[in-house]
Amino acid sequence: MSRRGSRTRTGSRRPLLYVVGAVVAVTAAVLLVVGLSRQDDAPARALPPAPAPVEGGAANSSGAQEGDAAQGENGAAQGEAGGGAQQVQALRSSPPERITIPSLKVSSTLERLGRDAGGAMETPRDPDKAGWYTPGPAPGATGPSVVAGHVTWNGERSVFFRLAELKAGDKVEVTRRDGRTAEFTVDRIEQYSKDRFPTLSVYGNVDHAALRLITCGGKFSADDHRYADNIVVYASMTGSHT
Repeated sequence: MSRRGSRTRTGSRRPLLYVVGAVVAVTAAVLLVVGLSRQDDAPARALPPAPAPVEGGAANSSGAQEGDAAQGENGAAQGEAGGGAQQVQALRSSPPERITIPSLKVSSTLERLGRDAGGAMETPRDPDKAGWYTPGPAPGATGPSVVAGHVTWNGERSVFFRLAELKAGDKVEVTRRDGRTAEFTVDRIEQYSKDRFPTLSVYGNVDHAALRLITCGGKFSADDHRYADNIVVYASMTGSHT
């Protein structure tokens, strides 16, 4: 995306909660497709009503750059599957302030990403900063918290340029307003074509504190000003400290 138009972007009740969360996740993904497809002053498409936040439930976000969008495909919500890391009890909710990825030498304060007037998700205004989608869970609280970042901007490297280099077992830390730092361990890293994005796997309810880092990847089309794929990092909280 060019700098012009840069803002794109307990018990028997549990099954019901998962269904509700899944529906919200699918709706959220539709918003993302619209909101993150905007670039170079392209006209906005009609939007469905914005989904209400679900406490500890479905988060919605996507990494963005040059008109990228996470497109949804229905699927069962699932937990993390890759790293085998020992999960820990979730923390109380507190807004995040900084994300640090030591292996990538990334350290960024976090912008707050909400929805624009049309109901689409915003993406970071500063390409050197990542952003937390505020209607979703805070990092460290129960549920899949989502942090988005640009991969490039006007041909220059951005904050999540090296995100695809992460490996299972790598660490991600999120410093929170309450003074605690939530420590996450990467479970797996996936690359999805945008027309086969597993919406519920990414945004669906989970029973622990999870983190999703999302940006773009794959081939870049100069004609469409977008990447073909999304990179998604799945991580689970494995500790915390003050």
